[in-house]
Amino acid sequence: MHPHDAQVSVVVIGYDDATHVTDAVRSALDQGGIVREVIAVDDCSTDGSPELLEALAAQDTRVKVVRRTANSGGCGTPRNDGIDAASAPYLMFLDSDDVLPPGAVDALLMAAVAHGTPLASGLCVRRELPSGRETPWRPELYERPALVSRPSRRPRLVHDTLCVNKLYRTDFLREHGIRFPEGRFPYEDFVFTARVLAAGPSIALVPDTVYVWHVRRSARRLSISLDRADSGNWKARMEASRQAYEILLGAGEKRLARAARAAFLDRGLRMYARELPLRDAEYQAEWWKLTRAYLADFEAADLAQASVPGRVVAQVVLAAEQPRDLHRLKELAARPARLTPPYARTEDGTPVWSADLPQVRLEHLLHRPMGHLPVAVDAELRPRARATRLRLRLHELYGRVENARPHRVDVEFVRREDDTRVGLTTTAALRPDADRGGWTAETPVDLAALGAGTWDLRLTLRFDDGTSRETTAHALDGPGLLGRRAVPSVRHGVLLVQPYATHSGALALRVASGLRGVTTVVGRRLRRLVHWT
Repeated sequence: MHPHDAQVSVVVIGYDDATHVTDAVRSALDQGGIVREVIAVDDCSTDGSPELLEALAAQDTRVKVVRRTANSGGCGTPRNDGIDAASAPYLMFLDSDDVLPPGAVDALLMAAVAHGTPLASGLCVRRELPSGRETPWRPELYERPALVSRPSRRPRLVHDTLCVNKLYRTDFLREHGIRFPEGRFPYEDFVFTARVLAAGPSIALVPDTVYVWHVRRSARRLSISLDRADSGNWKARMEASRQAYEILLGAGEKRLARAARAAFLDRGLRMYARELPLRDAEYQAEWWKLTRAYLADFEAADLAQASVPGRVVAQVVLAAEQPRDLHRLKELAARPARLTPPYARTEDGTPVWSADLPQVRLEHLLHRPMGHLPVAVDAELRPRARATRLRLRLHELYGRVENARPHRVDVEFVRREDDTRVGLTTTAALRPDADRGGWTAETPVDLAALGAGTWDLRLTLRFDDGTSRETTAHALDGPGLLGRRAVPSVRHGVLLVQPYATHSGALALRVASGLRGVTTVVGRRLRRLVHWT
């Protein structure tokens, strides 16, 4: 018998998610006897979810079904119902379309008990479906086991706004009155997490993966974090961020409050700025107005704590009354950041955003380490049957690049679906361009060897001073550069190749090989056209 059997309640919330809710509940039950109960809160579903949950309850008495009689409109109210219903000393939250990996609850509970903490937190991974590609969420917080005596000793904890990768002592939540915002309140976990941190608990951190967040970009009903096409989503994110800041500040946690604003700039602002060129003029104008009003309350110290890209994006928005430089902001907001031309200076030589926005000063670029400098590389790739070549151009950046003396670039095409698989690697010399300035490099690309898939271009710039910079390349557009084309191939018969720009402007490559692969792509395209007509 496990020494900590029946110690945890897992609260699973769902609404009209019959396709996935069974997997979620079973992943909680599969944690073993350590789970006393799985409280499945159904938010008035009409798709058969309640019947599935009742069937699970009939199979395993640990499943307790709570059926709401009216839909709450959000995630907060069902989770609060779960807190009220929980009978175990500890509890966790699980969304109906996600899963707990094996051993998750055990890892968190062992850490909480060993250190006597009311809160334990572990690594969450975002799993893209159907590809299965996994990206860790805030991995820098969970590199090794740690005990944090109070949140203010590690302010970056506020960057992990998730509520689901954590184990809470039930009486801690109840004694402090910590609950989620009720009703329709997107990004409710921002506020809940702020309330938790404001209570000043000790926290046990574990490096184990304790939560799998499923990302379904083609789902009929997008999750809140993916449904960003309407400005209401941005309003909701800013409101949740504002409340989180005020909760922390009101608790006397100024360091945490400042860190929360830095997190907003580094994640939220950069993410939405990357997508601005995709939106229509009406959205752009409203977004700009809303963002300027929200950022107007930020102090200089709030901006100073943010990453350089987030800080500069905020400064440009504050300095300009109307939307401008959206494509340049998109590149700067990318990860890694890329600062594209022009590279303006004031009369005294101070780097600035542009000649007409000299108040946005960039003098920090004169001192940043080369490994973190937002250098810009342009890329073009023209698929050919025999001699496909990748051409790169590295821009100067206020004299920093020339001082470091660039001499070569390492090129990798990495498969999007599995970023540990490198399909092609090569190295090319960087040579000064006396006519246009900057440095250029050129290297062949063997499309047949690359094979089918979506490939991201990654670069490592090498300098004579021993430094290096890992980056991506801005995709140049123009006649014959971006778009699909069929290329004859001795190995595959035919390749359908599409160089394209990602949402952040980086060059990537889609390849379909053989007649079957080409037919699949063409068929999918035709079905999409029929759907839209």
